[in-house]
Amino acid sequence: MPRITIIETGLVNAQLRADHGTYPQMFARMIAAADPQIGCDVVSIPGGEPLPDPAGLDAILITGSPAGVYDGFDWIAPLEAFVRTAHEKRIPTVGVCFGHQLIAQALGGTVRKSDKGWGMGRHVYRLAQDNGLLAGEEIAVACSHQDQVIAPPASARTIMSSDFAPHAGLLYEGGTTLSVQPHPEFTASYADALCDLHRGRAPETVVASAKASLAAPLDHEKLGGVITRFLVNRRS
Repeated sequence: MPRITIIETGLVNAQLRADHGTYPQMFARMIAAADPQIGCDVVSIPGGEPLPDPAGLDAILITGSPAGVYDGFDWIAPLEAFVRTAHEKRIPTVGVCFGHQLIAQALGGTVRKSDKGWGMGRHVYRLAQDNGLLAGEEIAVACSHQDQVIAPPASARTIMSSDFAPHAGLLYEGGTTLSVQPHPEFTASYADALCDLHRGRAPETVVASAKASLAAPLDHEKLGGVITRFLVNRRS
């Protein structure tokens, strides 16, 4: 059974970590819900751990982060190079939120802080037909972001979109790289707690609407299952 290497690119807020865990722990729970036999390894960039050679990995999952991909931190460029190597060598790779944006930037896309402001709570995304991964017309997933992929790389097809985030899901040429803006690893309670954390930073009307939206069903298990199967089945 392939192992999934989770690249931790940021830390969960300290106030929320005790109740909800780290990003790798959230993803490990998501993966276990889809297939409890799949093992995970973690490489923590905030913990100072070096990036491995992607050619030696079975599959890669890049987490979210409070950082922006354009921030110029000294670990951004090496991570972009890591993504390019993984993509060239056809190592199954998935990025979520920051990971979504980092992959897009590494492969030639444009990312910036959106003039639409904060996206949070439950968002509904349209699904491109015949995308080969996600069935149906739409999917509802929690999100928390200001940055967006504004222009995807030429090698990417947009498979998830909304009026707020037109390029919320990208499937790359070659079929071994996938990225999504929203967070299938979040629980509804964690997404709700994040809304509270953004009080004072985001308009109160946005926060209140986002919290109310989380009462409706989420398709996290569906998207988490798709991501897990993509990572373990796409090795060429």
